[in-house]
Amino acid sequence: MGVFALTLRFFHAEVRKLLLIIGLAVSSIILFQCFSFSYGKIFVPSPTSKSSIVKLVSNATTLNDSNMAELFINVVANDTNGSDSEEEARYKHNTLEANTGSDLSSEVNRYLDSSFSKFKDQNSHELKSKPRITQGKSLISGHIASTDDGSTKVMVEIAKNSEKMINGPKPTTDYGDVVPFISAIVAAKGLQNSNLSSGTSSSFLGANLSSPRNAKTSIGTQHTNFKPLQIESAISVSQMNSLLLQSIDSSRSPRPRRSSARDRELLSARQEIENARASRKVPLLHASVYQNISKFERSYEMMEQILKVYIYKEGVKPIFHQPKMRGIYASEGWFMKLMEGNKKFVVKDPRRAHLFYLPFSSNMLRSALNGQDFQHVKDLQKYLKDYVELIAGKYSFWNRTGGADHFLVACHDWAIKLTKNIRSIRALCNSNAAKGFEIGKDTTLPVTYIRSMEAPLENLGGKPPSERNLLAFFAGGMHGYLRPILLQYWQNKESDMKIFGPMPRDVEGKRKYREHMKSSKYCICAKGYEVHTPRVVESIYYECVPVIISDNYVPPFFEVLNWEAFAILVQEKDIPSLRNILLSIPEEKYLEMHARVKLVQRHFLWHKRPVKYDLFHMILHSVWYNRVFHIKTR
Repeated sequence: MGVFALTLRFFHAEVRKLLLIIGLAVSSIILFQCFSFSYGKIFVPSPTSKSSIVKLVSNATTLNDSNMAELFINVVANDTNGSDSEEEARYKHNTLEANTGSDLSSEVNRYLDSSFSKFKDQNSHELKSKPRITQGKSLISGHIASTDDGSTKVMVEIAKNSEKMINGPKPTTDYGDVVPFISAIVAAKGLQNSNLSSGTSSSFLGANLSSPRNAKTSIGTQHTNFKPLQIESAISVSQMNSLLLQSIDSSRSPRPRRSSARDRELLSARQEIENARASRKVPLLHASVYQNISKFERSYEMMEQILKVYIYKEGVKPIFHQPKMRGIYASEGWFMKLMEGNKKFVVKDPRRAHLFYLPFSSNMLRSALNGQDFQHVKDLQKYLKDYVELIAGKYSFWNRTGGADHFLVACHDWAIKLTKNIRSIRALCNSNAAKGFEIGKDTTLPVTYIRSMEAPLENLGGKPPSERNLLAFFAGGMHGYLRPILLQYWQNKESDMKIFGPMPRDVEGKRKYREHMKSSKYCICAKGYEVHTPRVVESIYYECVPVIISDNYVPPFFEVLNWEAFAILVQEKDIPSLRNILLSIPEEKYLEMHARVKLVQRHFLWHKRPVKYDLFHMILHSVWYNRVFHIKTR
């Protein structure tokens, strides 16, 4: 009995000790919370989460400016993988324009129930809209872009007295409404003192912006109340040419496991092209618009003589084998339709093929996101990876070259991300040389906004130069960070520069849009969310000299066309000097460029029945050309 009482007393003592320890631990935690998190919601569990960044900014008023600046910059600098969800949110809520006239919603919904059911249990990321931040009557906007190496590029534009921009459409950036805050921080550190509009010059086409003539015309046109600051360097055309030559010299495609008769035919074609004799002056071609007209002529001839393409039958509709031939992404649909119906190049026996076509539509794949099972970009990457693994397991051709003799054609903005792990030749509309587009392996797909499948060449052509009374024209939605800058500098500033925001989409609005392009000497092709824009092809369509303002954009058919002969490429930082750049071009030079636009026009036209040198053949030729100059044997 005494032993039992002693044991019971000991047990009670141990329980008291345990409770005391637990009490001390809880007290310590409470004290730690009180002293360490005195700012309430400032605690951010994951510094790489954009939602966390937004929470951080929403509570920024509790910190002083300098401390908040350092904290915010550190958080953003560590965000190396946070661009996907913002882009997904943008495209989830901006599908109307891309799918105008689409009757595919029911098909997509049915397809979601079958082909995408396997994704239902995977990690999906719910997207939440973020509250918009406005700052009185002064808007400070900017752009932050994540790069593959984890570094952060910042492009800041400071707008004063921009009440119109605040009340009107807002530019969307990778970090949405977080950007005005970080821009304010950068501006507070004195970066706004950099005046890019002063001292900007251009040597394009021998332009001398300091000439008396230009000094006179520049009076009242250099508006300094809106100063873009771009902390990154653009890849120049000469650098792109160097990258193209380096790509050909290095021939980065893997060696095939075994050489085939098709490989030997490609090697023979390469020798023929490299040793091409002087041009025989083909009536449809003019040497001035090509990098090397002799090589282009011979390459095109060899393509028509020997090229054979195999199209994989695998893949179910609507993602595969169902072209969408209207809208802003119609290029991939038209190519698919014409390729699958072609009898000259397509073969049924894959052993006869030099190239293998993966017939998927990036636009249709994106359309599947509109259903209830909205997926993350990585899920769609896996979907395409599963497709490649399917054909690699069923056929030997992919594994023989590692995909180097396979190609895909994709126009959606996401395509460059969706296909980044597919080591095939990619024809992409979003040809951003700074974000994964490989010059020499990949090729640029022109963006053609097709409004009528029955009449794709409707309203072709424009007024002669003598009747083009406008210096420049632009109209479009305020997509991305660049277009608001363009309007801030040049909207309603000069009578001969018609720079507008979005025009009405009714019949009259579309007619005015066409008439302005047909009546302008130069048509401004300013990038939107991504580097590509349909205005490049529209300019050529209406015989207006394109002025491309899109850093790091690789123009279509860059392998063979000399874009500087018929277009003007202006760096984004030179928008303040845009008028001077255009006025500095002599009339004789403009007339030459206008004539060359008409010469290259045939390369950018869709025909229901393909004709020589048309857009279908040019896309196929670029794929062929890049394969020929990257072929390797043992």
